[in-house]
Amino acid sequence: MQNKHFIFWMRQIRTLGMLRSRFDSIPLAINSCLIPVETSDAKRKKGLKSYLHNRFKEMEHADKENIAARFAQMWNEIVTSFREEDLIDNREKELLLVPYVSDQALGVVQWPPFLLASKIPIAVDMAKDSNGKDRDLKKRLANDYYFSCAIEECYASFKNIINDLVQGPQEKRVMNKIFVEVDKCIAEDKVITDLNMRALPDLFNKFVDLVNYLEKNDEKDRSAVIKIFQDMLEVVTRDIFEDQLSILESSHGGSNGRNEGTTTWDQEYQLFQPSGAIRFPLQVTATDAWLEKIKRLELLLTVKESAMDVPSNLEARRRLTFFTNSLFMDMPDAPKVRNMLSFSALTPYYNEPVLFSIKELEEENEDGVSTLFYLQKIYPDEWKNFQERVGWEEEFKETEELKEELRLWASYRGQTLARTVRGMMYYRKALILEAFLDMAKREDLMEGYKAAESVTDEQWKIQQRSLFAQCEAVADMKFTYVVSCQQYGNDKRAALSSAQDILQLMRNYSSLRVAYIDEVEDRVGDKKMETAYYSTLVKVALTKDSDSADPVQNLDQVIYRIKLPGPAMLGEGKPENQNHAIIFTRGEGLQTIDMNQDNYMEEALKMRNLLQEFLKEHGVRRPSILGVREHIFTGSVSSLAWFMSNQEHSFVTIGQRLLANPLKVRFHYGHPDVFDRLFHLTRGGVSKASKSINLSEDIFAGYNSTLRGGNVTHHEYVQVGKGRDVGLNQISKFEAKVANGNGEQTLSRDIYRLGHRFDFFRMLSCYFTTVGFYFSTLLTVVTVYVFLYGRLYLALSGLEEGLSHGRFIHNHPLQVALASQSLVQLGFLMALPMMMEIGLERGFGKALSEFVMMNLQLATVFFTFSLGTKTHYYGRMLLHGGAQYRGTGRGFVVFHAKFAENYRLYSRSHFVKGIELMILLIIYQLFGQSYRSTIAYIFITSSMWFLVLTWLFAPFLFNPSGFEWAKIVDDWSDWNKWISNRGGIGVSPDKSWESWWEVEQEHLKYSGTIGLLVEIILAVRFFIYQYGLVYHLRITRDKSILVYLISWLVIVVVLLVMKTVSVGRRRFSADFQLFFRLIKFLIFVSFIAILIVLIVFLHMALRDIFVCFLAFLPTGWGILLIAQACKPLARRVGLWGSVRALARAYEIIMGVLLFTPITILAWFPFVSEFQTRMLFNQAFSRGLQISRILGGQKKERSSRNKD
Repeated sequence: MQNKHFIFWMRQIRTLGMLRSRFDSIPLAINSCLIPVETSDAKRKKGLKSYLHNRFKEMEHADKENIAARFAQMWNEIVTSFREEDLIDNREKELLLVPYVSDQALGVVQWPPFLLASKIPIAVDMAKDSNGKDRDLKKRLANDYYFSCAIEECYASFKNIINDLVQGPQEKRVMNKIFVEVDKCIAEDKVITDLNMRALPDLFNKFVDLVNYLEKNDEKDRSAVIKIFQDMLEVVTRDIFEDQLSILESSHGGSNGRNEGTTTWDQEYQLFQPSGAIRFPLQVTATDAWLEKIKRLELLLTVKESAMDVPSNLEARRRLTFFTNSLFMDMPDAPKVRNMLSFSALTPYYNEPVLFSIKELEEENEDGVSTLFYLQKIYPDEWKNFQERVGWEEEFKETEELKEELRLWASYRGQTLARTVRGMMYYRKALILEAFLDMAKREDLMEGYKAAESVTDEQWKIQQRSLFAQCEAVADMKFTYVVSCQQYGNDKRAALSSAQDILQLMRNYSSLRVAYIDEVEDRVGDKKMETAYYSTLVKVALTKDSDSADPVQNLDQVIYRIKLPGPAMLGEGKPENQNHAIIFTRGEGLQTIDMNQDNYMEEALKMRNLLQEFLKEHGVRRPSILGVREHIFTGSVSSLAWFMSNQEHSFVTIGQRLLANPLKVRFHYGHPDVFDRLFHLTRGGVSKASKSINLSEDIFAGYNSTLRGGNVTHHEYVQVGKGRDVGLNQISKFEAKVANGNGEQTLSRDIYRLGHRFDFFRMLSCYFTTVGFYFSTLLTVVTVYVFLYGRLYLALSGLEEGLSHGRFIHNHPLQVALASQSLVQLGFLMALPMMMEIGLERGFGKALSEFVMMNLQLATVFFTFSLGTKTHYYGRMLLHGGAQYRGTGRGFVVFHAKFAENYRLYSRSHFVKGIELMILLIIYQLFGQSYRSTIAYIFITSSMWFLVLTWLFAPFLFNPSGFEWAKIVDDWSDWNKWISNRGGIGVSPDKSWESWWEVEQEHLKYSGTIGLLVEIILAVRFFIYQYGLVYHLRITRDKSILVYLISWLVIVVVLLVMKTVSVGRRRFSADFQLFFRLIKFLIFVSFIAILIVLIVFLHMALRDIFVCFLAFLPTGWGILLIAQACKPLARRVGLWGSVRALARAYEIIMGVLLFTPITILAWFPFVSEFQTRMLFNQAFSRGLQISRILGGQKKERSSRNKD
């Protein structure tokens, strides 16, 4: 085991430079990990000696040939998948490919051209400048293995091409004689000393011209090719072999005694002239190995840059480095495809995007930014590669074929079902390739997988049972992919575009299976029609079904149709969707894949290795769930997506690695894990679907597996792509769903049973890695409240002032402790696991730079804001229950969220709590400053002020175009309209404040007596403000209870006045407008008179007025909370209308308080520019400005045309 860890450390590949320097070990590693061991072979060597000393370049030629052939097929399929995904362009593909067909005539190892690029031009220049001294050239050959490989391959290819082209007997004798002489010089190590290398560039240029003509292969160039042959012969004989012209004369039959000056060169020029002297043009096909050889040679000769940046795409680099790095990890040997465990993949789908339509791609938002434009700016290199691949031209872009390609290109960069299906079908493609390598004979292997794959005649495949047909059959036996499209039947009958897109996916992938719930009207005997429910599995119909009367139905073909006893969707939708379709899966393994995931060709090649883990002992038992790591592919969309990507990356790597071993408390946290299908089908399935309690169905699958004797492991040599939410609102909805799910877990029997059955250490590990994290988060925020309310009591009661005059006046240790606590609350330590994992994988310098960049883009603000989301929804779930699924949406966030939308989403979770903490801090500042130093106040409250500002303004800071004046004006109008609209039956919460307000209290409807009692007790805290502050007014010189009672009388009077205005508005505003206005005028005059009396006679100051607001506003909010908890009683006594009016007034006050700072910041244009550059990468920010300019120009042109 120590050897394996040392091997992995020695062969670790983290960068493209490491990949280039260690590429010589990749073919052997691929053969060792991904190719099954033949029974006739000796047991494969493992350990340090095998990997470091038995390198590919040191092996025998026969072994090299077999290993190179298998490596070429796998490597080229990976590179081809990169090109199909538009991660690389055509040039990069040619530089990365190795020959599909091994040219045995060369007798050299052929590495990818990106390793050999620029080596030949450098060697030619060094030879030209050598002056007969070969010391520098030999030193370069000794130090650079690929330098010598490039020279050997170039000379062997030159020799091979010349021998293939030259057909005349006299010409052949001349060529053979020259090559014999050159080979002799090479064998004696006298090339530089005996030959004139100054003429080598001339020969090199002539040969490059010859290769270009061979690549064109045009009959018109025959005379030019003959001339090149004659020129090359002249350069060789006259310049390079300047003292050895006898080789030409002996070939012509001349006498050796002829003087050099009397050589008859007209005979020499007659060489290559006869019609059969050279074979040109050649009869080749597009798939011919000859063309492949010529293209490769052209790259070796002409590419003068170093190709150090190939591939240039960051995603292609990441995938290549991870794949090659994983080959040196500890993984089981790969079995043959026929002997591997069979498996299925299952994806639940509801109504998410399948394929983006052209309309969706081109539709512009308020800023003139379309989804297509956004993708072009986020992925500029992939857009260029796509244009090159499809031959994109603006004048032909309206063709249906290009439109379909454009839809696919955009959909493959979103979180769509099309992307997931493409990724999962890589499994079938990988199994076909691996089956070919298993079953191919030597001649088939040397011809290459590409030749077998190029057979397209289906009938010929069936009749002849070709090798490729056999490979497809074996792959289909071992792999099944089922997408459970719950609403497919209804969508198909409604002729929705999503059904057509799903059908298109089935056409593209003939082995794809779709399961759905089919609702039909059946007649039961003589009774009336009843709705029957069927679990149905369909595939694409190869031929039209003539028995079907429905013209849509004949596009797919029913495989299985199972009648259900009733509706299938009784519990949570997603797990029920999986449960009804699991009967259509096959095999020993089951990989549950969410529809926002992706897969890669190179990772699919390792699937049979992963399945072998089921047969190994991991601890005391074999695994029941194989956990794999995820890569978050949405990290480049926005800064928030980047934060989530890094956070998730640390959890799925260093986090789950620790949970699996040694803690042994890893469960199922997402969908890439592979289940032991037979184990779970006989023990309750993979998805518990009880309503509400199983909201987070993933984790309960892990609980169930562990409780029933299973073993969950984690393996990092395989990764699966995963999409995450990319906007703040989407992320917050996801966090709310997870927090609600953890609240349900806290109350579940599963956690209770795990706690009882685990040993002490596993119990603690399970607690702190599941519900304990959320409970600790809740305690953190509760601690802030307790601390501030305690400080409020000390300040208002005078205890803090009294303590400050004693021994606590200079309590420096307490100040230091509070300062360190502030740093912890700022969230820096929360990033430690993230930094450690990035440091382990990409270096600690990179980890430090990413940490600095994240904080410059306000990552601390984001994580502090998420703290409030987790706390609110987890705490509310524990008190009242009512967890529900929240659809987050998986689109691209290129739109501006309205102020009203942000207010609806964050009002109760962040804004109310933020304002409460702000009032606490203000009161603490007002009534504790006379006896407290400024430094102490900063130490104590700085982190809390940061928390307040984050909770109040982070939604607007992370909102695209959140500080543009035009947007601010529109948002204010929209919010006023929303806050004033009346609710009612059928009015959605996003249209009316009243409807939203009623929905926000639904959790209280299902709460128990204890939950309502706790809610009322918590609301009593708002009465503390009034009780403490009224005694600090200048007009209250008495400390008796009468002052407090009078303050309540003031509140009652204010509420009665509000009730009077509300009743008057309903009864008199329509028919008696003048009388109603008179009443409002009298109320206003009375208020002014009372205020003047208080100021003049009782000497009330402006500070007292401000303190009164701070005292009475929290009291009103506390009354409102108690009234909401006692809603049935308030309705019964007829006060619910007044409660609603009071709530609306508070909502208006909070809205104005939040809107004012945003409006002030919107006056400064640089604020909006800073926000845009913070939210999106620089390329998109620049593109966004260009789009606005172009949009303005379009408006100007249209206005001019109208004039």
